[in-house]
Amino acid sequence: MGEFELIRRFFVPLANKAMTDQLVLGPGDDCAIQRVPEGRDLVFSVDTLVEGVHFPANYSPFCLGWRALAVATSDLAAMGATPVCFTLALTLPEAQPEWLADFAQGLAKASDNFGIALAGGDTTRGPLAVSIQVHGTVTQGSAIRRSGARPGDLICVSGPLGAAGAALEFLEATAPASDEKAVLARYHFPEPRLALGQQLIGRASAAIDISDGLLADLEHILEQSGVGAELDANSIPMLPELRRLKGVAALSLALTAGDDYELCVAIAPDQYAALAPEVQGGLIIIGRIQQASGLRVTGADMTESPAGFDHFGRSV
Repeated sequence: MGEFELIRRFFVPLANKAMTDQLVLGPGDDCAIQRVPEGRDLVFSVDTLVEGVHFPANYSPFCLGWRALAVATSDLAAMGATPVCFTLALTLPEAQPEWLADFAQGLAKASDNFGIALAGGDTTRGPLAVSIQVHGTVTQGSAIRRSGARPGDLICVSGPLGAAGAALEFLEATAPASDEKAVLARYHFPEPRLALGQQLIGRASAAIDISDGLLADLEHILEQSGVGAELDANSIPMLPELRRLKGVAALSLALTAGDDYELCVAIAPDQYAALAPEVQGGLIIIGRIQQASGLRVTGADMTESPAGFDHFGRSV
């Protein structure tokens, strides 16, 4: 199957239903065309998933399609952006119709769920890798950055942590038990917190999506904001299934494991109080921003190094 037949058969159908007032021209020309409304800023980001680094060999193509788009779209959520469109660069060792059909279905399901349209892309031969660039918009000057945290801000997360990291142990299980299925679902089908991100516009001081682990990603906020933080280990939300599977090791996963794609948010106490009724438990307080530099975790003995995932360093 040639490149153009591959695109026509599996990916053009995704794009044909996705034209919007902002996506003026989708796949089929030299470029796509996005119209940015007056008073809006364009927000964009790119993520790459590589076989053997971000997912195992023989990973479900349906899950890969969903996961690749979710991972990229989560960055839009962190900045409070409204998704518009994405481009796909797909590198394949060979064009297998069954694999491509399943991948396209996963991608289409995620596209529908996240409200983001396929604008175009590219395919080439090589080791399996998926690169997705996402485009969104925010009201001009309103994007939530990592650099705005202030002493006294509350540190919150949008949901339970650590389960996706625990799932790595069970990815090749042929008959996972009930608790294992619960953590696997967090790995296979992450949910970008898009609605919450948009609610945080004008309220949050800073935000980041948790891709490389809570401690590692919170450090980015602290460094760029010039502040420190203290976390309460007893407040870190975790799935009960994770606690049953991992016991005392669950906390280490919640602090350091990646792939959760929840939001970590710094927000002033009065803003939190105003927002809390709207999000109905969707922001859990786990600590506070402090003037003194450094990141401290209270309420637990940290016997392991608080490192997150680093592509060119090491991972937990």
